[in-house]
Order: sequence, then C-alpha cells, then structure tokens
Amino acid sequence: MGIKINESDGKIECSSDAIQSVQIHLDFPSVGATENIILASCLAVGRIITIGNAAREPEIVDLCDFLTKMGANISGAGTSFIKIIGVQCLQTVSYHIMPDRIEAGTYLVATCMTKGNIRLNKVNVEHLKPILYKLEETGANIQVEKDSVSLKMTKRPNKLEIKTLPYPGFPTDMQSIFGSLLTIAKGTSTITENIFENRFKYARWAN
Repeated sequence: MGIKINESDGKIECSSDAIQSVQIHLDFPSVGATENIILASCLAVGRIITIGNAAREPEIVDLCDFLTKMGANISGAGTSFIKIIGVQCLQTVSYHIMPDRIEAGTYLVATCMTKGNIRLNKVNVEHLKPILYKLEETGANIQVEKDSVSLKMTKRPNKLEIKTLPYPGFPTDMQSIFGSLLTIAKGTSTITENIFENRFKYARWAN
C-alpha cells in the first residue's frame, strides 16, 4: 500500500506520502487485518484496494456500513472479497451500532451455568447461531423469536467439543466463556483453538 513502517524501542511508526492501489490476499481471514486495511484505504483518493480472503464477521459488515454512511466507497462487506475506492473526505453521521453478539453470548452462558432463566431483547439471532447451537448441546432450552432469545437451564450442562473458526464458525471470543461453563459440565470436554494463539492464557494456572 506504500506505507513506510519503522519499528524500534517498542514503538511502531507508520508514514505514507500516498496510499497506493493494491490487491491484498490475506493468508488467514483476520478481523483485525481486514479492518485496518479498510480504514487505511478509505481516504486514499482515487485508489482501488481489494482484499481477498477477507474476514466476514458481522463486525466487519457493521464497520463498512458505518463508513459507507459517512461517504466511503466500499463493496463486498460480508464476503471474502472486499473492494475499497478511496474518497476525498468522510462526513459526520449518526449511527446505531449492531448488537454485541459476545455480550449476548456471555449472558446466555452465565444463565446456563447458574441454572437460570433469561430473555435477551434486541439481539441479532443470525449472529448468535454458532453460540446457540452449542448451548443447546449442553441441554439448555432455547426459544428464538425475530429479535430476541430466551434460555432456560434446569440441569448440569452436558460436555461439549468446541473448535473455534472464522465466522460463521464458533467465535474465538466466546472460547474462554465456554471454557468456564465446561468446568462444571458432565464428562470431559475438548476445546480446539484455531484463531488466537494466546486465547488459553486464562487457563494457565488451572493445574
């Protein structure tokens, strides 16, 4: 992209006279990498930047919707190929961000652990599907409506096998939350982390 990067003394400095048109193919569909490329490209006036194997998480779509409302020229959000054409400026806007699927998932898991009963309103059920599927496997009773989820748990949770994957797979940000749940589950559960190499740090002193 034509950005000069200097890393020294624990600091990273970036500078550029002008962002260049470029085709980028990510080795892995990283959310952070996709977001940073999009943000760096929005004001590269007249330049065309494409991202192959882009992350497809809902947060990527929401970011692109926000930037597009501000005047950015972005297409392909939610797919593995995103195209950005740099514009002159972005406008001030008012924007409602998407419901937080990790926050919603945390409430649901906490309810499952405590044999409770909860109803969450104003959620995006489509974003929660990987989480809901696993909670159903634990034995939770889940009722889904258009924009709400109800969960009731009356017994000790069943064991699970979890493998984190890029969206629409099971989210890595929910891995540690489910790890807590599985400490009280019946039987031996397994968790395979495929996204974030340091995600198991929360269990460092478990033994």
